[in-house]
Amino acid sequence: MSYPYTNNAQLLDQWIPEIIQQHISGKLGEIPLLSNRGIRSELSLYNHQFLNFIEENIRQNSTNFEIFSFAVIKVHLEKFSCRLYRDTRTSANDSGVDISTNFGVVYQIKKLKVYSKAVADDIYAELKGNFDRERLSDGNVILIIDDISKDIKSYLINMKVQSITIKEILKLASQFEDMEDREKILRIISDEFHREYSSNLG
Repeated sequence: MSYPYTNNAQLLDQWIPEIIQQHISGKLGEIPLLSNRGIRSELSLYNHQFLNFIEENIRQNSTNFEIFSFAVIKVHLEKFSCRLYRDTRTSANDSGVDISTNFGVVYQIKKLKVYSKAVADDIYAELKGNFDRERLSDGNVILIIDDISKDIKSYLINMKVQSITIKEILKLASQFEDMEDREKILRIISDEFHREYSSNLG
């Protein structure tokens, strides 16, 4: 009997990390370049090229969606002495808290387009399972989603759940007039991606 995996263990030991590295690099595109401060500074120099980079990458996959949204909101809220924390990896779970704050609000991120009450009801039912009634009734749970229709946005607001879309994240990103803020966003993105994939790259 042949044991191909056992017989080729040494070859596989060299091949598997390389394939994982290629897979991660394919998913990340130009994001690893952000570890270079010079490249971050160059991308941050002009608002239009900063926005182009954010817009080109935020929609790529759910990991990009979460990390880019986190970085933009974090830098924005720091201006009001508010802190944001991202404690889990995107692949860890799709429920519960994705982003927490020091002022009681939590964010749950879902790469979804919400155009029907049925989908909104499913999301609300999940939120009820993940968060206590008081937090929901106080309006302290915010959804970050791909897109939502105007009537469904109002429907969720009536249930004390606010939502932020990619379009609104990009609008917020466009308002950073200070190059240092733009560069900080890119540094946070780089740091979060490094943390996300460090165990795979180690």
